[in-house]
Amino acid sequence: MVPAIAVADELRDQGSTVSFLGARGRVEADLVPEAGYEVDLLDLSGIDRMNPLKAARAAAQAAIAVPRARRLLRDRGAEVVMGGGGFVAGPAGIAAYSLGIPLVLTEADRHLGLANRLLARRADRVCLAFAIDRAEGDRYLVTGRPVNRAVLDGDRDWARKRFGLDAAAKVLLVMGGSLGARSINQAAVEAFAERPGRNFDVIHVAGRRDFSELTERLRGAAHAERYTLIEYEPDLGDCLAACDLVLARSGGSIFELTATGRPGVLVPYPFATADHQSANAAWMADAGAALVVKDDALSADLILEMISDLFADPGRLAAMSKASACLAMPDAAAEIAEQVQLASRGLN
Repeated sequence: MVPAIAVADELRDQGSTVSFLGARGRVEADLVPEAGYEVDLLDLSGIDRMNPLKAARAAAQAAIAVPRARRLLRDRGAEVVMGGGGFVAGPAGIAAYSLGIPLVLTEADRHLGLANRLLARRADRVCLAFAIDRAEGDRYLVTGRPVNRAVLDGDRDWARKRFGLDAAAKVLLVMGGSLGARSINQAAVEAFAERPGRNFDVIHVAGRRDFSELTERLRGAAHAERYTLIEYEPDLGDCLAACDLVLARSGGSIFELTATGRPGVLVPYPFATADHQSANAAWMADAGAALVVKDDALSADLILEMISDLFADPGRLAAMSKASACLAMPDAAAEIAEQVQLASRGLN
């Protein structure tokens, strides 16, 4: 949802009126209004490929959602539809195509998701975060993944003052998505708060699920000084500006890392669709911008040693930072907004 909002901000600045279609009970119900946009919600759920009954229910919900999406697009007077992924992308895209409304798709992963595979041939443009095999031709354009302006505009001095960090301190950011990554959360607190030997500061965005538990662990930890625990940070701009290195999953947030030139120690989520987080992590690692740890190999001992070694070698860390910055595509939101504008005028 954050990339879609970044594109919406670009379009709004150009004078366009933007509203959202979303799925009830998902993050868009909160994030979109907070960003200043109206959102219409549909009753949808994800397709669970391991559970035929749940998959059938999700498919039925999607079919029912199409006529409602058609009505909402007509009511909104939509002149173009951008598919930003998620549960709503399929019904919204089908509704747009059936009404003859131009359709622009965005793909954040290193493979086309189900909705995008179904709709790509009917779209005016498909904007890709990465080059994808067999996704070639004039319809496809590699733009990168949009990031929030707060990330691009982050101020290091301000961010360090906000978190009470010394200007010369070495700082690690730990994060794992809005809910958090449980294996990373557990290993980080053990490694950096419950064991001795850390010589750097930590900002840890824990996520809502584990925050209370980790707060209690930190209260009893012997080495919890210079350790800042945060439940949730909506845009990560200050966190990334303040840090020198990131320990994280390797979902879409890798584009925030590259946009800010931050190197990473990446732990791909092992159950991600088509194992796309491993592919994302390899993209950074192959460029020299990250180290990769498998989730089943993650331990407090390992990450304490790896991260301490990186901070002890400023030349290596600087080279990784430079490699990360070389991967950045900071104009992704503006490029996709331009494609949306062109589609609305029938110029794609």
